[in-house]
Amino acid sequence: MSRVRTVLGDADPSTLGAVDYHEHLFQVSPLLPGDELDDEARSGEEAAALHAAGIATMVEATPTGLGRRPEAVARISAATGLAVVQVTGAHHGGHYAADDPLLSWTVAELADRFGAEVTDGFRDRAGRPLVGPTGEPIRAGVVKAGIRYWAIGPFERRVLAAAARTHRRTGCPIMVHLDFGSAAHEVLDLLAADGVPASAVALAHIDRNLDPGLHVSLIERGAQLGYDGMARHREAPDSAIIDCLWKVAEQTEAVGILLGGDVARATRYRSYGGLPGLDYLPRRFLPRLRSELSPASYSAIVGGNAARWLTFA
Repeated sequence: MSRVRTVLGDADPSTLGAVDYHEHLFQVSPLLPGDELDDEARSGEEAAALHAAGIATMVEATPTGLGRRPEAVARISAATGLAVVQVTGAHHGGHYAADDPLLSWTVAELADRFGAEVTDGFRDRAGRPLVGPTGEPIRAGVVKAGIRYWAIGPFERRVLAAAARTHRRTGCPIMVHLDFGSAAHEVLDLLAADGVPASAVALAHIDRNLDPGLHVSLIERGAQLGYDGMARHREAPDSAIIDCLWKVAEQTEAVGILLGGDVARATRYRSYGGLPGLDYLPRRFLPRLRSELSPASYSAIVGGNAARWLTFA
């Protein structure tokens, strides 16, 4: 059976509706002091607002060791009706303290952890299984890796290799954080050498490099492209993202384009006292995008492409 693995169990891909492929309900990182997402009630308010604005499914993209809370995510999903896919995997090394044991793990150790979280479910530090509101195991549905700006260090390479091994063992899709959209082809090359087809890979933050020609070349390889830089006007206005996305969609029939907000900061969540809020994507960005695209392209970008990517191979 085709399946997408959510925190409340496996779902039929056809039921996902509008998908936000990249958000965070919980996150704590030494790179983001003062921006901790660590309050279940407040994060639940943001999730409810996202769902009320029209998003039916989101990917919670916080990986190992960064304040991830799968039990709280499952409670929020059950309470709000928002389907949530939780990632396993690891970020690039800059998000971890220098003495974090994770940085020294081997590919085999990383892959065993990631794979177990996909097949058996998450566990707490004492090794006890984490379960959802009705007692079911909470399992990961995406494995994440990350690289720095034009840099793939030894730890990042091990995580990519472990993500590839996890995909081969489980069929789980992969998300890769690209600093400023860099090294996209290089990441696909490494994963391909490890047996991963580009169609299984979502390249996050590709719109931090607004280059339509590059984006088309990545889609031609079969990759999924994550546009998630909206509401970051210091880097690029939403109009520039829409213009780039439209040019790419025109050349590719909108295949392989994913949308997310990656709001990811307490200072940018209304429930934590910030702006613009987790619902900026459906509330502000999507109405503008809809006016620029054909109905078929809009439907693919808002839901269909993500459903295919999230489906286990």
